[in-house]
Amino acid sequence: MTQEQAAATQDQEQQAPAFGIEKIYIKDFSLEVPNAPDIFLEHGEPTVDIQLNNSGTPLGNGIFDATLTVTVTAKLGEKTLFLVEVSQAGIFRMVNVPEQEIEPLLAVACPNILQPYAREAISTATVRAGFAPVLLQPINFEAIYLSRLQERQAAQAQQIAAPAGEATPAAQAANSTTLH
Repeated sequence: MTQEQAAATQDQEQQAPAFGIEKIYIKDFSLEVPNAPDIFLEHGEPTVDIQLNNSGTPLGNGIFDATLTVTVTAKLGEKTLFLVEVSQAGIFRMVNVPEQEIEPLLAVACPNILQPYAREAISTATVRAGFAPVLLQPINFEAIYLSRLQERQAAQAQQIAAPAGEATPAAQAANSTTLH
């Protein structure tokens, strides 16, 4: 291999898109059992509500902080059994990634990596609080992202048609980041 070929190969490697995990960590964690100890004496089938929120923040030089927040609330009638919330985060490196591909990586790939860690934290917390484990099912972040993208596009189309200064219901929904 000539020096020119070696230099060309090195240039191609430097230009190739790269995605990597730098760090996985818990950014925030909360567990509340507001009606303890009395709630342990009550019986019945609880209702469980799970809410998701994911976000990404550029830190500079191709480094991004992605956070998946999962909130689980269990109620027995009107009484809250427990509320557990975990913000599972990661620092990700994206080098030579085209600008239009960064948002899908932050909205799909990063939450897919973080979800098993959030699942384990929530399951462990509910067991340690004296309840049955809550096991989060796999989440299709790609479908959620595509749905949000369609909502955003519909909101933009309505904004063009709506009088200036008037927020349409679709625009308000497209700006919401909490998923059920």
